[in-house]
Amino acid sequence: MGTLVEEIFSRKAGRPVQAGEILLLDVDYIMSHDNTTPLAIKAFREIGKPIHDKNRIVLHLDHAYPAPNVLAAENHKKIIEFVGEQGLPHFFRQGVCHQVMIEEGFITPGAVVIGADSHSNTYGAMGAFGAGLGSTEIAVAWVTGKCWFKVPETIRVELTGEAQHGVYAKDVMIYIAGKLGMDGGTYRSVEFGGEYIRNLPMNERIVFPNMSTEIGAKCGLIEADEVTIQYLETQTPAQGPFEAFGPVNPRYERVVEIDVSQIAPQVACHPDVDNVKPLEEVKGLEVNEVYIGTCTNARYEDLEIVANMLKGKQVNPLTRVIVTPASQRIYKKAMQNGLIDILLDAGCTVTGTGCGACIGRHGGILAAGERALTTMNRNFIGRMGSPLAEIYLASPATAAATALTGRITDPREYL
Repeated sequence: MGTLVEEIFSRKAGRPVQAGEILLLDVDYIMSHDNTTPLAIKAFREIGKPIHDKNRIVLHLDHAYPAPNVLAAENHKKIIEFVGEQGLPHFFRQGVCHQVMIEEGFITPGAVVIGADSHSNTYGAMGAFGAGLGSTEIAVAWVTGKCWFKVPETIRVELTGEAQHGVYAKDVMIYIAGKLGMDGGTYRSVEFGGEYIRNLPMNERIVFPNMSTEIGAKCGLIEADEVTIQYLETQTPAQGPFEAFGPVNPRYERVVEIDVSQIAPQVACHPDVDNVKPLEEVKGLEVNEVYIGTCTNARYEDLEIVANMLKGKQVNPLTRVIVTPASQRIYKKAMQNGLIDILLDAGCTVTGTGCGACIGRHGGILAAGERALTTMNRNFIGRMGSPLAEIYLASPATAAATALTGRITDPREYL
């Protein structure tokens, strides 16, 4: 009985738990990808024990796939050999790990999922606990099926009102990051709720837990409701029945109340995600690259927003515009519905699925002195290539408008 994280952990522990307790819990799934799995394999060899449950392990190639260099190729080879050696059934090469985890039905309400990636918080959009851990912890979970957790205190972010035309979930979450700061949720569960969240579709909800990482949160959570259940039943192969549940008589560390109707389009500016300004203050700033992708904003609905804004137009000829769909399923749907043709005709470069330019290894890295406007979730120095480049974060609509002009542009001028 308590906050959403306390409810999830209580169900898993089989007894009521409270913030501050340390628990050893069974985990439902253990995720890692091509950047982190090789280190987990090394730790697994050193432990010297067999895998506890092969069905709980989910591996992905997405961060540097197809391999852009020899080191990445060697990592892929090592992982593929391990999958064959251990007979692991859940191995994917079809897009960003977090999107694929949701699409393939691994994430359900009340589940406890750990991942060797900092944005494993994303799974909180489905009413599941998701958190990023190190590769050694992943290897230990492979052989035990368990992981220890300290139950975090909870910050409740209560979002009310209706967003203005041209303002999306990404704008609201960027605003929250600016308000709370990069360490505002350190080792906290950040619970997103209120009428605004209840009225959002799943693709928009995902943005909030995903970017809870950027404010230091242990997890970001949204309660499971009818929207969650409908998504699981119609968009994933997950087997129900699924239960809608939320916090029960919670005691929050604090509550942050935000009226989203007062929020204009936002931009997180170089070099930190909490360096947030209303778009109006940076409007007109020249950009060399627009990147639309990542686990934050590369879902079908995001591509649809961009395609509708670019249809029949041409992007700025001096601006690279790169679009990376989050998964093959999204890519196929976008092709079937003509979105990819629109993007290509407008002058965009559409790449294969995966993390792409987000981690600065391939797919659109930046040169010294260049500036990018992206739909990513973080803008650390050197994130997309040169440490002398600048990264700005915004919504897909802002990215589309900026692609047309080559300068940071208010999307409301083109919607």
